[in-house]
Amino acid sequence: DVVESQEHYKSRWRSIWIMYLTMFLSSVGFSIVIMSVWPYLQKIDPTADASFLGWIIASYSIGQMVASPLFGFWSNCRPRREPLVISTAISVAANCLYAYVHVPRSHNKYYMLTARALVGFGAGNVAVVRSYIAGATSLTERTSAMANTSACQAVGFILGPVFQTCFTLIGEEGVTWKFLCLQLNMYTAPVLFGALLGVINIILIFAIFREHRVDDMGRQYKSINSDGEGSDVLDQNTEGSIDHVAVVALNVLFFVILFVFAVFETIATPLTMDMYSWTRKEAVFYNGIILSVIGIESVIVFMVVKTLSKKTGERAILHAGLLIVLVGFFILLPWGKKLPNIQWQEIKNNSIPRTAPSEMLAPFWSLPEVQLPSNHTAEPVGCPVTQSWCLNTPMIYLAQYISSDVLIGLGYPVCNVMSYTLYSKVLGPKPQGVYMGWLTASGSGARILGPVFVSQIYTHLGPRWAFSLICGVVVVSLLLLEIVYKRLIAFSVRYGRMQE
Repeated sequence: DVVESQEHYKSRWRSIWIMYLTMFLSSVGFSIVIMSVWPYLQKIDPTADASFLGWIIASYSIGQMVASPLFGFWSNCRPRREPLVISTAISVAANCLYAYVHVPRSHNKYYMLTARALVGFGAGNVAVVRSYIAGATSLTERTSAMANTSACQAVGFILGPVFQTCFTLIGEEGVTWKFLCLQLNMYTAPVLFGALLGVINIILIFAIFREHRVDDMGRQYKSINSDGEGSDVLDQNTEGSIDHVAVVALNVLFFVILFVFAVFETIATPLTMDMYSWTRKEAVFYNGIILSVIGIESVIVFMVVKTLSKKTGERAILHAGLLIVLVGFFILLPWGKKLPNIQWQEIKNNSIPRTAPSEMLAPFWSLPEVQLPSNHTAEPVGCPVTQSWCLNTPMIYLAQYISSDVLIGLGYPVCNVMSYTLYSKVLGPKPQGVYMGWLTASGSGARILGPVFVSQIYTHLGPRWAFSLICGVVVVSLLLLEIVYKRLIAFSVRYGRMQE
């Protein structure tokens, strides 16, 4: 056995902390502009419509889905510093491009689309990050390290909008530097800040990051992609084939986990506007608070599962997480008899009054119910009559919605961490770059398809169909987990080198 020196241990964990930072910055790059994309798009290119906004939001995930296997393969063959630096440099350049999309005289929306796609492409380095952490930790360290990685990612998603909010103090006009053709305002300052963080990340990768690899028992040995660091250890630790049935099953489970959470995130605003007669501003504000609380809840869960997994094992916790998610969506099914407040659309020469706000919110806001004429200038609220299901589907009560939020906010981070941890353990000590790339790509694909699913099923068939189908998908995933349960064991355990 090769005993790890104190110096090697410190260097290894310093490198892992740099990976945590890289994961944090990757998620900040996505969320730091998410609230301002639409008003900025309208400002730079009036020809852009809401459907094009959807493409801009999806372009990040598309770029990440394409890049993840590529960077993963690169990290298997060469020192990981190379794909890490190049991917981060692409993100920095893409953020700078985003800051200049107002400069061209036409087709500005396509420049913004390109910029966001390139930011997503650079974020493909999360496959490199997770593969490095999997290879640089022992089995006993793995769950904790993966939980910390996911926590850093979650914190990045939480703080991104916070940074954006701070930059709104600059205002829409801001400061113009003519010699740089740059407008520093509430839309461009966040991405330039993100670019600065990326430059700092590159400097830290060069200064601190070192290539380290240990086997499942924590013994140091040299990787095929090592740049000269590390010690040789017996190669029989890598002998044996990977259980590809378990690998495919975990990819499917991970897809389902991210798919249902993408549906949950996407449906929050339209659902609350339809059910509770919230205005656009109210829906964005209150759901923003709810998602922030869920983000904080997720970080706490990431910390708790590190301890809990040592007592129960990752498979049992993944099973429990999926059950919690299932209950969360089951609660969202409409069960009562009361219908949502209907939003009667404006009709020429029509004097039919409408109700606003809904009865349900009246006690909460302490506002009396008022009748507004059809020609009133207030924003229409309630469930649009164009969605035929609004006329016969019971409303989802606010207590149902909040309870569901809490449960999904508990179950999702559990499933996220455990699926990554089990995946890395099943793959074992062999280079995991490509495999982690495919797992990241499956998650990106889920984030693309989730909003499409919502826009079609919810709009045309309503929440009863949408959430019933989601429950069905989660049940199928639970059955799949039962089928492959015994195969989801660590590589070294499978070949009898370690006890489970």
